[in-house]
Amino acid sequence: MRIAGFGQGLFAIASAGLAVWSLIYADLAWGAPPLLARIPARETFVYASGLIVLVASVGLCFPRTALPSVLTIGAYLAIGVALAVPQIFSEPLSMGAWYPFCEALTVLVGAAVLYAMLRRKSRGPWPILASDGVMRTAQVLFGLSCVFYGWSHFVYAEYTAGMVPTWLAGRLAFAYFTGLAHIAAGIAIILRVLPRLAAALEATMMSLFGLLVWVPSFFAQPRPQWATPTQHQWLELTVNLALAASAWLVTISFGNRPEPGALASPDTVALRGNFPR
Repeated sequence: MRIAGFGQGLFAIASAGLAVWSLIYADLAWGAPPLLARIPARETFVYASGLIVLVASVGLCFPRTALPSVLTIGAYLAIGVALAVPQIFSEPLSMGAWYPFCEALTVLVGAAVLYAMLRRKSRGPWPILASDGVMRTAQVLFGLSCVFYGWSHFVYAEYTAGMVPTWLAGRLAFAYFTGLAHIAAGIAIILRVLPRLAAALEATMMSLFGLLVWVPSFFAQPRPQWATPTQHQWLELTVNLALAASAWLVTISFGNRPEPGALASPDTVALRGNFPR
């Protein structure tokens, strides 16, 4: 279970990063700004939720508090998904309107996968949601989000190419290639065609994007226009870490099996044969 522990630890760091960003900048990572401005007692909500998620992120590191902690973080992320929905209704054909929703949903998927893995090992009274159904739904949603990210590379090809490191030749071609890679990984995950390999490649791409694009942007002189202002720069780095953590959890989920003696729900028994050995 060391690999699963790595995914859980990385997700704890990522969720703590989102909480710290909210506390520093008194804002939420997702949602349409006009809608966020109309939230009653907005600053109180931002600070309170940030502190709760920060505490829950620490709780993920301890076996006795991991399950309630991931449920708490999941509820916070679900609010982020809900806050991003009105922007989609106002501009349903705009990929920019869909982006906050898909990013929030991807991180929520990571929380759902982690919940399902912890649920399989738990002996406690946690009847909320069947772990196998949650796991498969999360995997499909993750695959769909990968297809969206890939398609955005084609819609925003020039913008994406501008973020490709200058030492790479054929930056526009590289933007198209990575877009195709996202789409291929997403379809493979949805159809369960070498899904663990596809998820691992997707997680690697997301991780490298943070290491090769966002981290160097802090040292670039002058700073790239897409990395300004500083608040946006830190947000993108933090969200990228959360996306990568979710991707690694999905990768782990395709090889995760219940431990001997772990709680087995009826749906676990019925569907056990469908999971990779």
